Amino acid sequence: MDYPLAASLWQQLWQGLRGPQPAAAAPVFLDTATFSSAFAVSELAATSIGLATRATAELIGSDQPVSVNVRLASRWFQHSFSPRNRPAPALWDAFAGDYRSADGWIRLHTNAPPHRAAMESVLGRHADRHALAQQVARWQTETLEQAIVDAGGCAAQMRSEKGWQQHAQGQAVRDEPLIAWQRGAAAPARNWPMPAARPLLGVRVLDLTRVIAGPVATRFLASLGAEVLRLDPPDWGEPTLDEEMSCGKRRAVVDFTTAAGRETLRALLRQADVLVHGYRADALERLGFDAETRATLAPGLVDISLNAWGWRGPWRNRRGFDSLVQMACGIAERGMVWAASDRPTPLPVQALDHATGYLMAAAALEGLRQRRVTGYGSQARLSLARTALLLQQHPSRHASAGISAHQHDLLPTTELTPWGVGERLRAAARLPGTPQLCATPGCEPGAHPARW
Repeated sequence: MDYPLAASLWQQLWQGLRGPQPAAAAPVFLDTATFSSAFAVSELAATSIGLATRATAELIGSDQPVSVNVRLASRWFQHSFSPRNRPAPALWDAFAGDYRSADGWIRLHTNAPPHRAAMESVLGRHADRHALAQQVARWQTETLEQAIVDAGGCAAQMRSEKGWQQHAQGQAVRDEPLIAWQRGAAAPARNWPMPAARPLLGVRVLDLTRVIAGPVATRFLASLGAEVLRLDPPDWGEPTLDEEMSCGKRRAVVDFTTAAGRETLRALLRQADVLVHGYRADALERLGFDAETRATLAPGLVDISLNAWGWRGPWRNRRGFDSLVQMACGIAERGMVWAASDRPTPLPVQALDHATGYLMAAAALEGLRQRRVTGYGSQARLSLARTALLLQQHPSRHASAGISAHQHDLLPTTELTPWGVGERLRAAARLPGTPQLCATPGCEPGAHPARW
């Protein structure tokens, strides 16, 4: 690894977590193979996982050194679970992807059925991608982007870094901290046992997240022994990610649009220590669960929130995903130039999602530490777009052969899930005496009741 890149990333990540105080010692970086990319993706993988692991050490007062296998951290940013003797589910809907428009490129995100329906309400139904591409080619990019967003869908025009910096949302993101902290309400003391082997034993984490970033955060907390309860809405499914993201968690289905569902959420919040949520900026407020209400229901709550585009600016409530942020903020355009390609070239993995997930986990651990020290809860806000800005400040400095798999990367045991058996990667980071290991395999939505 190019150590100055990792050192710079570590300093900025630590500052986001703990402010201007001197940074803790950076992890020891091992097996330093990196992705071939225009940006320091593997360095971001290693330092973000390292930050969450260092935050674990800070919480339990461990002075043990943290080490991170860079190649293995990169593999965790690809996927950690591989089905055995059966194909992995497709990652993308048949119509998701990049399309050439009349004046540029646009990415359509259609993985969720409502988002595909919104796209089709604007562009019509088509037999295949080729037919859809012909329709997209008739549109001006910005006009099509706005039309799909107005229909409730998800799309992003490919912009350059300069174009994003001049955009109102890009300017808003530039002025936000990597992690925006706010002190919460005072709370009675909690005597969590926090044994080194399972530091989060007895800590209740309410998980209101979907897809990748938030579930990465709660998966990491589960690997340290937290009791994670994930709430999914009715009819929601993530077949491409269920086995990947749900290990170590319990999963219930609750409809927040009903009075009974909101009462269930209130009851669960009252007993929660950590809340992790990934709704758009005003979504919980509209349901009657603004930040003040959450803190009143659960004094001392560690409240970690995520959105795609940042917390200020005209896009703060716009739907977004990692691939769309890469298109909008200039990452895909810069990758196209770097690769001398004729089409958008995104990062080799959805690094904004994964890195932000580990930053969220680090923030949750730091919030628990602050509660033990000060007696107050805390709120932390993060966004994919702000993580993207951090990465854009760290372009690659050398060519790379890429990331390969090694046989010893896998845990020695198989994982039995409702869908079959598979293999899980071993943890990329090491804190001696504190293993990162989920105790239960992945599970389906509604597998458990909505109670602690």
